[in-house]
Amino acid sequence: MHMSNGSFITEFLLLAFTDTRELQLLHFWLFLGIYLAALLGNGLIITAVACDHHLHTAMYFFLLNLSLLDLGFISTTLPKSMANSLWDTRAISYSGCAVQIFFFLFLIVGEYCLLTVMAYDRYVAICKPLHYGTLLGSRACVHMAAAAWGSGFLYAVLHTANTFSLPLCQGNAVDQFFCELPQILKLSCSDTYLREVGVIIVSAFFGLGCFVFIVLSYVQIFRAVVRIPSEQGRHKAFSTCLPHLIVVSLFTSTAIFAYLKPLSISSPSLDLVLAVLYSVLPPAVNPLIYSMRNEELKNAIRKVFAWMCFNTDKLPISLHK
Repeated sequence: MHMSNGSFITEFLLLAFTDTRELQLLHFWLFLGIYLAALLGNGLIITAVACDHHLHTAMYFFLLNLSLLDLGFISTTLPKSMANSLWDTRAISYSGCAVQIFFFLFLIVGEYCLLTVMAYDRYVAICKPLHYGTLLGSRACVHMAAAAWGSGFLYAVLHTANTFSLPLCQGNAVDQFFCELPQILKLSCSDTYLREVGVIIVSAFFGLGCFVFIVLSYVQIFRAVVRIPSEQGRHKAFSTCLPHLIVVSLFTSTAIFAYLKPLSISSPSLDLVLAVLYSVLPPAVNPLIYSMRNEELKNAIRKVFAWMCFNTDKLPISLHK
Protein backbone atom coordinates (compact mmCIF):
# COMPACT_ATOMS: atom_id res chain seq x y z
CA MET A 1 0.00 0.00 0.00
CA HIS A 2 1.46 3.33 -1.11
CA MET A 3 1.47 6.57 0.79
CA SER A 4 1.31 9.90 -1.00
CA ASN A 5 5.09 10.17 -1.26
CA GLY A 6 5.31 6.83 -3.04
CA SER A 7 6.79 4.87 -0.13
CA PHE A 8 5.27 1.62 1.11
CA ILE A 9 3.38 1.40 4.38
CA THR A 10 5.09 -1.29 6.42
CA GLU A 11 3.60 -0.37 9.78
CA PHE A 12 0.93 1.74 11.43
CA LEU A 13 1.29 3.98 14.47
CA LEU A 14 -1.39 3.42 17.10
CA LEU A 15 -2.72 6.11 19.40
CA ALA A 16 -0.89 6.20 22.71
CA PHE A 17 -2.82 6.67 25.94
CA THR A 18 -0.13 8.98 27.25
CA ASP A 19 3.44 10.12 26.59
CA THR A 20 4.42 10.07 30.27
CA ARG A 21 6.47 6.99 31.14
CA GLU A 22 4.92 6.52 34.57
CA LEU A 23 1.39 6.69 33.15
CA GLN A 24 2.37 4.26 30.39
CA LEU A 25 3.40 1.73 33.03
CA LEU A 26 0.20 2.43 34.96
CA HIS A 27 -1.77 1.73 31.78
CA PHE A 28 0.15 -1.52 31.32
CA TRP A 29 -0.59 -2.77 34.85
CA LEU A 30 -4.23 -1.68 34.67
CA PHE A 31 -4.81 -3.49 31.38
CA LEU A 32 -2.88 -6.50 32.64
CA GLY A 33 -5.19 -6.74 35.66
CA ILE A 34 -8.29 -6.47 33.45
CA TYR A 35 -6.88 -9.03 31.01
CA LEU A 36 -6.05 -11.55 33.74
CA ALA A 37 -9.50 -11.06 35.29
CA ALA A 38 -11.10 -11.74 31.89
CA LEU A 39 -8.95 -14.83 31.37
CA LEU A 40 -9.79 -16.16 34.83
CA GLY A 41 -13.52 -15.43 34.69
CA ASN A 42 -14.14 -16.74 31.20
CA GLY A 43 -11.78 -19.68 31.74
CA LEU A 44 -13.68 -20.73 34.86
CA ILE A 45 -17.02 -20.57 33.04
CA ILE A 46 -15.67 -22.62 30.12
CA THR A 47 -14.23 -25.23 32.48
CA ALA A 48 -17.33 -25.38 34.68
CA VAL A 49 -19.76 -25.76 31.78
CA ALA A 50 -17.57 -28.31 30.01
CA CYS A 51 -16.99 -30.48 33.08
CA ASP A 52 -20.27 -30.30 35.04
CA HIS A 53 -22.93 -32.49 33.42
CA HIS A 54 -25.66 -30.50 35.18
CA LEU A 55 -24.76 -27.57 32.93
CA HIS A 56 -25.00 -29.49 29.67
CA THR A 57 -28.07 -27.55 28.52
CA ALA A 58 -28.69 -25.12 25.68
CA MET A 59 -28.36 -21.99 27.84
CA TYR A 60 -24.96 -22.98 29.23
CA PHE A 61 -23.76 -24.25 25.85
CA PHE A 62 -24.34 -20.78 24.42
CA LEU A 63 -22.71 -19.24 27.50
CA LEU A 64 -19.61 -21.39 26.90
CA ASN A 65 -19.45 -20.09 23.32
CA LEU A 66 -19.87 -16.53 24.58
CA SER A 67 -16.92 -16.98 26.94
CA LEU A 68 -14.79 -18.35 24.10
CA LEU A 69 -15.65 -15.32 21.97
CA ASP A 70 -14.92 -12.97 24.88
CA LEU A 71 -11.51 -14.55 25.42
CA GLY A 72 -10.61 -14.14 21.77
CA PHE A 73 -12.11 -10.65 21.62
CA ILE A 74 -10.10 -9.20 24.49
CA SER A 75 -6.94 -11.07 23.40
CA THR A 76 -7.11 -9.36 20.01
CA THR A 77 -6.55 -5.83 21.32
CA LEU A 78 -5.15 -5.81 24.86
CA PRO A 79 -1.85 -7.74 24.56
CA LYS A 80 -0.55 -5.50 21.76
CA SER A 81 -1.62 -2.35 23.60
CA MET A 82 0.08 -3.57 26.79
CA ALA A 83 3.27 -4.44 24.89
CA ASN A 84 3.36 -0.98 23.29
CA SER A 85 2.96 0.71 26.67
CA LEU A 86 5.61 -1.50 28.27
CA TRP A 87 8.17 -0.93 25.50
CA ASP A 88 7.20 2.72 24.88
CA THR A 89 6.28 2.27 21.22
CA ARG A 90 3.22 2.84 19.03
CA ALA A 91 4.06 0.60 16.08
CA ILE A 92 2.10 -2.33 14.69
CA SER A 93 3.10 -4.05 11.47
CA TYR A 94 0.93 -3.84 8.35
CA SER A 95 0.13 -7.55 8.48
CA GLY A 96 -0.40 -7.39 12.24
CA CYS A 97 -2.95 -4.60 11.74
CA ALA A 98 -4.79 -6.61 9.09
CA VAL A 99 -4.89 -9.66 11.37
CA GLN A 100 -6.09 -7.54 14.29
CA ILE A 101 -8.94 -6.05 12.24
CA PHE A 102 -9.93 -9.49 10.93
CA PHE A 103 -10.15 -11.10 14.38
CA PHE A 104 -11.77 -8.02 15.93
CA LEU A 105 -14.57 -8.06 13.34
CA PHE A 106 -14.84 -11.85 13.41
CA LEU A 107 -15.28 -11.99 17.19
CA ILE A 108 -17.41 -8.88 17.73
CA VAL A 109 -19.91 -9.87 15.02
CA GLY A 110 -19.88 -13.48 16.20
CA GLU A 111 -20.65 -12.31 19.73
CA TYR A 112 -23.49 -10.08 18.55
CA CYS A 113 -25.02 -12.96 16.58
CA LEU A 114 -24.61 -15.29 19.56
CA LEU A 115 -26.34 -12.79 21.86
CA THR A 116 -29.22 -12.81 19.36
CA VAL A 117 -29.34 -16.62 19.53
CA MET A 118 -29.30 -16.45 23.34
CA ALA A 119 -32.32 -14.11 23.23
CA TYR A 120 -34.14 -16.79 21.23
CA ASP A 121 -33.08 -19.37 23.82
CA ARG A 122 -34.66 -17.30 26.62
CA TYR A 123 -37.78 -16.73 24.52
CA VAL A 124 -38.30 -20.45 23.99
CA ALA A 125 -37.51 -21.28 27.64
CA ILE A 126 -40.12 -18.85 28.99
CA CYS A 127 -42.74 -18.58 26.24
CA LYS A 128 -42.66 -22.18 24.94
CA PRO A 129 -41.21 -24.28 27.77
CA LEU A 130 -42.93 -27.50 26.63
CA HIS A 131 -41.19 -27.28 23.26
CA TYR A 132 -37.78 -26.30 24.66
CA GLY A 133 -36.20 -29.74 24.20
CA THR A 134 -37.52 -29.99 20.65
CA LEU A 135 -36.66 -26.49 19.43
CA LEU A 136 -33.29 -26.34 21.20
CA GLY A 137 -31.96 -29.86 21.00
CA SER A 138 -28.22 -30.52 20.86
CA ARG A 139 -28.12 -30.50 17.04
CA ALA A 140 -30.08 -27.26 16.80
CA CYS A 141 -27.82 -25.60 19.36
CA VAL A 142 -24.68 -26.63 17.48
CA HIS A 143 -26.15 -25.33 14.21
CA MET A 144 -27.10 -21.97 15.74
CA ALA A 145 -23.72 -21.52 17.42
CA ALA A 146 -21.96 -22.46 14.17
CA ALA A 147 -24.11 -19.92 12.30
CA ALA A 148 -23.04 -17.20 14.75
CA TRP A 149 -19.34 -18.06 14.37
CA GLY A 150 -19.71 -18.42 10.61
CA SER A 151 -21.46 -15.06 10.25
CA GLY A 152 -18.61 -13.37 12.08
CA PHE A 153 -16.03 -15.11 9.90
CA LEU A 154 -17.70 -14.15 6.61
CA TYR A 155 -18.21 -10.56 7.78
CA ALA A 156 -14.57 -10.28 8.80
CA VAL A 157 -13.27 -11.73 5.52
CA LEU A 158 -15.46 -9.35 3.49
CA HIS A 159 -14.52 -6.20 5.40
CA THR A 160 -10.83 -7.00 5.81
CA ALA A 161 -10.40 -7.82 2.12
CA ASN A 162 -12.28 -4.67 1.06
CA THR A 163 -10.44 -2.39 3.46
CA PHE A 164 -6.91 -3.53 2.71
CA SER A 165 -7.51 -3.48 -1.04
CA LEU A 166 -7.92 0.31 -0.81
CA PRO A 167 -4.87 2.53 -1.47
CA LEU A 168 -3.84 4.35 1.70
CA CYS A 169 -2.22 7.74 1.18
CA GLN A 170 -3.20 9.74 4.28
CA GLY A 171 -0.25 8.62 6.38
CA ASN A 172 -0.04 5.68 8.76
CA ALA A 173 -1.21 7.18 12.08
CA VAL A 174 -4.28 5.38 13.51
CA ASP A 175 -6.34 7.43 15.99
CA GLN A 176 -7.12 4.44 18.21
CA PHE A 177 -5.21 2.12 20.56
CA PHE A 178 -5.86 -0.80 18.20
CA CYS A 179 -6.45 -1.16 14.45
CA GLU A 180 -10.09 -0.20 14.03
CA LEU A 181 -11.89 -0.34 10.70
CA PRO A 182 -13.18 3.28 10.57
CA GLN A 183 -9.73 4.61 11.49
CA ILE A 184 -8.06 2.68 8.66
CA LEU A 185 -10.71 3.91 6.20
CA LYS A 186 -9.80 7.49 7.15
CA LEU A 187 -6.37 6.84 5.62
CA SER A 188 -7.88 5.92 2.24
CA CYS A 189 -7.78 8.30 -0.72
CA SER A 190 -9.57 6.18 -3.33
CA ASP A 191 -12.99 6.38 -4.92
CA THR A 192 -13.41 2.70 -4.07
CA TYR A 193 -14.11 3.93 -0.55
CA LEU A 194 -17.76 4.01 -1.71
CA ARG A 195 -17.61 0.24 -2.15
CA GLU A 196 -16.75 -0.17 1.53
CA VAL A 197 -19.47 2.29 2.51
CA GLY A 198 -21.96 0.08 0.68
CA VAL A 199 -20.80 -2.95 2.66
CA ILE A 200 -21.11 -0.97 5.90
CA ILE A 201 -24.69 0.02 5.03
CA VAL A 202 -25.61 -3.62 4.39
CA SER A 203 -23.94 -4.56 7.68
CA ALA A 204 -25.93 -1.86 9.49
CA PHE A 205 -29.18 -3.39 8.25
CA PHE A 206 -27.96 -6.80 9.43
CA GLY A 207 -27.08 -5.39 12.85
CA LEU A 208 -30.43 -3.61 13.05
CA GLY A 209 -32.19 -6.87 12.19
CA CYS A 210 -30.47 -8.67 15.08
CA PHE A 211 -31.30 -5.80 17.43
CA VAL A 212 -34.98 -5.80 16.43
CA PHE A 213 -35.11 -9.60 16.92
CA ILE A 214 -33.69 -9.24 20.45
CA VAL A 215 -36.16 -6.47 21.31
CA LEU A 216 -39.14 -8.42 19.97
CA SER A 217 -38.00 -11.52 21.86
CA TYR A 218 -37.94 -9.61 25.13
CA VAL A 219 -41.31 -8.02 24.45
CA GLN A 220 -42.78 -11.53 24.21
CA ILE A 221 -40.78 -12.64 27.28
CA PHE A 222 -42.08 -9.76 29.42
CA ARG A 223 -45.65 -10.46 28.30
CA ALA A 224 -45.26 -14.09 29.33
CA VAL A 225 -43.61 -13.21 32.65
CA VAL A 226 -46.37 -10.82 33.77
CA ARG A 227 -48.95 -13.57 33.14
CA ILE A 228 -47.24 -15.95 35.59
CA PRO A 229 -49.56 -16.09 38.63
CA SER A 230 -47.01 -16.43 41.44
CA GLU A 231 -44.54 -13.70 42.35
CA GLN A 232 -41.84 -16.32 42.95
CA GLY A 233 -42.39 -17.74 39.46
CA ARG A 234 -42.15 -14.28 37.89
CA HIS A 235 -38.97 -13.55 39.81
CA LYS A 236 -37.38 -16.85 38.80
CA ALA A 237 -38.29 -16.40 35.12
CA PHE A 238 -37.02 -12.85 34.99
CA SER A 239 -33.80 -13.67 36.85
CA THR A 240 -32.83 -16.14 34.10
CA CYS A 241 -33.11 -13.31 31.54
CA LEU A 242 -31.55 -10.49 33.54
CA PRO A 243 -27.86 -11.40 32.96
CA HIS A 244 -28.38 -11.69 29.20
CA LEU A 245 -30.33 -8.43 29.14
CA ILE A 246 -27.54 -6.60 31.02
CA VAL A 247 -24.85 -8.03 28.72
CA VAL A 248 -26.79 -7.07 25.58
CA SER A 249 -27.47 -3.57 26.92
CA LEU A 250 -23.80 -3.00 27.83
CA PHE A 251 -22.54 -4.38 24.52
CA THR A 252 -24.96 -2.56 22.21
CA SER A 253 -25.14 0.79 24.03
CA THR A 254 -21.38 1.33 24.09
CA ALA A 255 -20.84 0.11 20.51
CA ILE A 256 -23.76 2.11 19.08
CA PHE A 257 -22.65 5.30 20.79
CA ALA A 258 -19.05 4.74 19.68
CA TYR A 259 -19.97 4.41 16.00
CA LEU A 260 -23.12 6.55 15.72
CA LYS A 261 -22.31 9.50 18.00
CA PRO A 262 -22.64 13.00 16.46
CA LEU A 263 -19.50 14.34 14.81
CA SER A 264 -19.86 17.54 16.86
CA ILE A 265 -18.90 15.70 20.07
CA SER A 266 -16.29 13.42 18.50
CA SER A 267 -12.72 13.69 19.74
CA PRO A 268 -9.71 11.33 19.99
CA SER A 269 -10.02 11.19 23.79
CA LEU A 270 -13.73 10.33 23.69
CA ASP A 271 -13.18 7.75 20.94
CA LEU A 272 -10.46 6.19 23.07
CA VAL A 273 -12.67 5.93 26.15
CA LEU A 274 -15.59 4.51 24.16
CA ALA A 275 -13.32 1.94 22.51
CA VAL A 276 -12.22 0.75 25.94
CA LEU A 277 -15.85 0.54 27.07
CA TYR A 278 -17.04 -1.66 24.19
CA SER A 279 -13.89 -3.70 23.50
CA VAL A 280 -12.37 -4.22 26.97
CA LEU A 281 -15.15 -3.90 29.54
CA PRO A 282 -17.73 -6.47 28.28
CA PRO A 283 -15.35 -9.47 28.04
CA ALA A 284 -14.07 -8.71 31.54
CA VAL A 285 -17.44 -8.24 33.29
CA ASN A 286 -19.60 -10.76 31.38
CA PRO A 287 -18.47 -13.71 33.58
CA LEU A 288 -19.32 -11.71 36.71
CA ILE A 289 -22.74 -10.73 35.34
CA TYR A 290 -23.67 -14.29 34.41
CA SER A 291 -22.44 -15.90 37.62
CA MET A 292 -23.69 -13.27 40.07
CA ARG A 293 -27.29 -14.52 40.30
CA ASN A 294 -26.86 -18.04 38.94
CA GLU A 295 -26.53 -20.57 41.76
CA GLU A 296 -25.95 -23.53 39.42
CA LEU A 297 -23.04 -21.79 37.75
CA LYS A 298 -21.58 -20.57 41.05
CA ASN A 299 -21.69 -24.09 42.49
CA ALA A 300 -19.96 -25.47 39.40
CA ILE A 301 -17.25 -22.80 39.63
CA ARG A 302 -16.71 -23.64 43.30
CA LYS A 303 -16.19 -27.26 42.28
CA VAL A 304 -13.63 -26.14 39.69
CA PHE A 305 -11.77 -24.17 42.37
CA ALA A 306 -11.89 -27.11 44.78
CA TRP A 307 -10.67 -29.52 42.12
CA MET A 308 -7.85 -27.18 41.06
CA CYS A 309 -6.69 -26.28 44.57
CA PHE A 310 -7.22 -29.57 46.38
CA ASN A 311 -6.85 -32.14 43.63
CA THR A 312 -5.88 -35.10 45.76
CA ASP A 313 -8.50 -37.81 46.00
CA LYS A 314 -11.32 -35.87 44.36
CA LEU A 315 -13.06 -37.18 41.29
CA PRO A 316 -13.32 -35.03 38.16
CA ILE A 317 -16.32 -32.74 38.27
CA SER A 318 -18.15 -34.61 35.52
CA LEU A 319 -18.31 -37.70 37.74
CA HIS A 320 -19.90 -35.95 40.73
CA LYS A 321 -23.56 -36.74 41.21
